Amino acid sequence: MADPRIEVIDRRLTGVARIVAVSSGKGGVGKSVVATALALGLRRNGKRVGLLDLDFTSPSTHIILGAEGLKPVEDRGIVPPVLHGMSYMSIVYYSADEPTPLRGSDVSDAIIELLAITRWGVLDFMVIDMPPGIGDAALDVIRLIRRIEFLVVSTPSKVAYGTVRKQLELLKRLSVPVIGVVENMVMEKSPYIKAQVESEDIPYLGSIMYDPALEGAFGDIEKLESTEVFMSVLRIARFIM
Repeated sequence: MADPRIEVIDRRLTGVARIVAVSSGKGGVGKSVVATALALGLRRNGKRVGLLDLDFTSPSTHIILGAEGLKPVEDRGIVPPVLHGMSYMSIVYYSADEPTPLRGSDVSDAIIELLAITRWGVLDFMVIDMPPGIGDAALDVIRLIRRIEFLVVSTPSKVAYGTVRKQLELLKRLSVPVIGVVENMVMEKSPYIKAQVESEDIPYLGSIMYDPALEGAFGDIEKLESTEVFMSVLRIARFIM
């Protein structure tokens, strides 16, 4: 029997014009920072934005945003609180920032439940901080959100890009739109990642230099929006708008 929540998810997202999944085939590449900065950048450009943290393994957007003391409101579902001008939803509202050791069907069920109960209303963009990797969780999100587009994050590492390349191949095979690839945590500029991405006939959206001031800006939006990382993501956001 089909899960009735699947149809509910479609209805919950009817008011969202575009859904951008920030993802990477590999963890530890700064995906959550890029997702958060992208959402803030779109909001700065006058867009109505929602940010959804679906990283069940290690959610961190709430730390980056300084989201303390917030809770969703129950009203025929769950209405996300507004944080820094954005609708914000995260698994930490329910896990209390404790480990969430979900496996297999439990992960799928949690993703379906979170998508089905959340009322986003009317948005220009919803940015999703995706689960890392290309496993069942990522495939579930692709299956459940029909209009999803991917922004893929890599680092200059050949090892990291090897995993990212597999993700790009999977997305192509599934006919999922890829907006482009962002190269993050760049210490010294090199043409390697750009050349690899363009050889896959996928847009290379730019690089984000490593910024030692970034860590100290977490939890303080004014500081975060003054970092070179944020300014770089703001430039990249133009490709999405």
